[in-house]
Amino acid sequence: MTSDYGSNSLHHREEVSAFEQGRREADSQADGTSLELVQVSGRIKWFDVAKGFGFIVPDNGMPDVLLHVTCLRRDGYQAANEGARIVVEAVQRPRGLQAFRILSLDDSTALHPSELPLPRTHVQVVATTGLERAVVKWFNRLRGFGFLTQGDDKPDIFVHMETLRRYGIAELKPGEQVLVRFGDGSKGLMAAEVRLVDMNLPHSH
Repeated sequence: MTSDYGSNSLHHREEVSAFEQGRREADSQADGTSLELVQVSGRIKWFDVAKGFGFIVPDNGMPDVLLHVTCLRRDGYQAANEGARIVVEAVQRPRGLQAFRILSLDDSTALHPSELPLPRTHVQVVATTGLERAVVKWFNRLRGFGFLTQGDDKPDIFVHMETLRRYGIAELKPGEQVLVRFGDGSKGLMAAEVRLVDMNLPHSH
């Protein structure tokens, strides 16, 4: 389920505004007596400490619940790992539900990125090359995909998060060198296998 919080500049400003509002309210209404709170159980969809927020996917199919780092830390937690079970009291905001108080957070169900369930939307591709060197051009872990390049004169190679997880890679960083087998996908070249150069595999010639 996608969140209403987008990535364009307008939504970014709304996120910043929502974050500031959430921080002020968390500070001034810590007892929650003047708020109408609803209890929500779910799991952490993702949480970025640097950005200061993340989202909870409720068990009952409700829209994602916004979780601010101020709420997290006020209740004694330093991080919210993807896949962790969480129970919160949430309050309705103009942009949707926002966690107000954390009742419980169980990290025992949190998963390493390489262990997370594979997305069902991934299209398989048959490799038509050997392991070839490439450089990470762009990768977004939250969106679940990125692109590799073998040079300006060659087409980009699409790489899906599922492919990385299959080979034990949590994410890629721009400029990082990899070894890749790829083939023709529905929208161009697509990675079928990705290996980090330092994974003790023979280099391609």
